Amino acid sequence: MVVNYRWLFVFVFILASCNLTQRARVVLLPDTQTYAEKYPEVLKAQVNWISKEAKTIDMVLQQGDLTQNNNTKEWLVIKEAFEQLDQKVPYVLALGNHDMGSVPGKFADVRNTSLYNQYFPSEKMSQLPGFGGLFAAGKMDNAYYLLKTDKVKWLILTLEFGPRNAVLDWAGSIADQYPDRTVIINTHAYMYSDSTRQGPGDNWRAQGYGVGKDTGVNAVNDGEDIWNKLVKKHPNIRFIFSGHILNGGVGTLLSVNDHSYPVYQMLANYQEGVKGSIKGGNGWLRILDMDFKKGTLEVKTYSPYLNEYNTDPGQSFTLKGVFYKPQN
Repeated sequence: MVVNYRWLFVFVFILASCNLTQRARVVLLPDTQTYAEKYPEVLKAQVNWISKEAKTIDMVLQQGDLTQNNNTKEWLVIKEAFEQLDQKVPYVLALGNHDMGSVPGKFADVRNTSLYNQYFPSEKMSQLPGFGGLFAAGKMDNAYYLLKTDKVKWLILTLEFGPRNAVLDWAGSIADQYPDRTVIINTHAYMYSDSTRQGPGDNWRAQGYGVGKDTGVNAVNDGEDIWNKLVKKHPNIRFIFSGHILNGGVGTLLSVNDHSYPVYQMLANYQEGVKGSIKGGNGWLRILDMDFKKGTLEVKTYSPYLNEYNTDPGQSFTLKGVFYKPQN
């Protein structure tokens, strides 16, 4: 028998390509504030690595506190960093308490986000891949994105620090509008460092800042509030990623929503003030490798600045039996 190796090679290549497309890679880039303030070279190493690996990365999600002092100098550092990713890989930013306030250096006393919207204007951001829409016209504080990886269609909701009641209502309406999409919520404050949702008795709740005095539709919400008012009610919300919390800086929680589906909730934060932090996090970021066929989610923590992986149990683990598609 004569073997046509050319066609055998083509068949093997196609088969391998099909297997590869059943995966997705998401990079989480939490709290960059200390890099913006003190160590821009560390952020540069992270972004350079993402840019270099862009063909293997499906999306980058940043969890807020982009800056430390909400001033022009730091916003320029952040702007120049993320501009390197424009049109290379979809990226989604979130607003933290350090990214809002009445004046630079005063954090979340009021919900003023003018500098963020000056350096990341909706006119530009709406032209980048995946952009879907905004809660408030012309303001990037709360936005949604529509992306697709293989057979999984994603809806990413990025929500402000201590999202207001009106924002949660809006987010729920968007989730309902796209029932065939798997929803990721990307927000600054949600999980606590003891692997529970942030709630009464925990530190750094939105209720403890100036914005926490607002009432009615503008009342703020912590992690437990977000779960009860939004997450658990919607069958297609499956992932929540957050930062903000110090202490050990990590936490993971699996909960079941009102529709009996699993919801995967993760905290990752490496900023200055987190136990063991060096140079504001030494460039640690999260790599989430999703395998749709096997139903696994592999979590790895890597530093492009150090070119090292963190293999501690809370930083390196695999979740099994993950439902990536909404179940009808």
